[in-house]
Amino acid sequence: MKKIVLLLIIVIFTGVGFFGFQQYQKGEEVKKISSFEECAAAGFPVMDSYPGQCRTSDGRSFTQEIGNELELGDLIMVSNPRPNQKITSPLKITGQARGTWYFEATFPVELVDANNKSLGKSFATAQGEWMTEEFVPFTAEIKFEKPSTKKGKLIINNANPSGLPENGKELIIPVEF
Repeated sequence: MKKIVLLLIIVIFTGVGFFGFQQYQKGEEVKKISSFEECAAAGFPVMDSYPGQCRTSDGRSFTQEIGNELELGDLIMVSNPRPNQKITSPLKITGQARGTWYFEATFPVELVDANNKSLGKSFATAQGEWMTEEFVPFTAEIKFEKPSTKKGKLIINNANPSGLPENGKELIIPVEF
C-alpha cells in the first residue's frame, strides 16, 4: 500500500513539474513576440478593428501596420492595393484623390522594398476632370522584378510643382511580395 501511495505521489509531482515547465516555456515564447504578425501567427485573438489589433496572454497589444492612410484619408483613398496586401507585377494601383493632389492630371507613385530600394516608378493619371477640390478617380501601373525582401512600401506623393518641402505630402502603404 505504501508503495502505491509513494508511486502516486511521484507521478503527481512529475506531472505538476512537467505542466509547470510547459507553462514556463509558453511564457518565454510569448515574451519573444514583438509584432502584430507574430502575435496573430501564435494564435492569439485578433480584434475586429481597423487597423487590426492582437493581444498576447501577458497583456501586451500589437497593432497592424497600415501606413498613414488614416491621416491622409481626407485627401487620397487607395482601393488597390490595400495595406499589407500581397502584390505581383504588374501592380495596378487604383483609388481617388482630391484634385489638389494632382498637377496636370498626374502625381508620382513609387514601389520600394524593405531596404528602400526602388523597384519601380510611375505616374498616376486622373480618370476625370482633375481641376476640382472634389475626389477624382486615378489609375497607375508599376512593373517590377521580384525583390529579395518579403515586404515593401508603395509611396504615393502629391504633385508638388513648387518643390517646396512644406507642400509635399506622402501616402505610404505597406505591401507584401
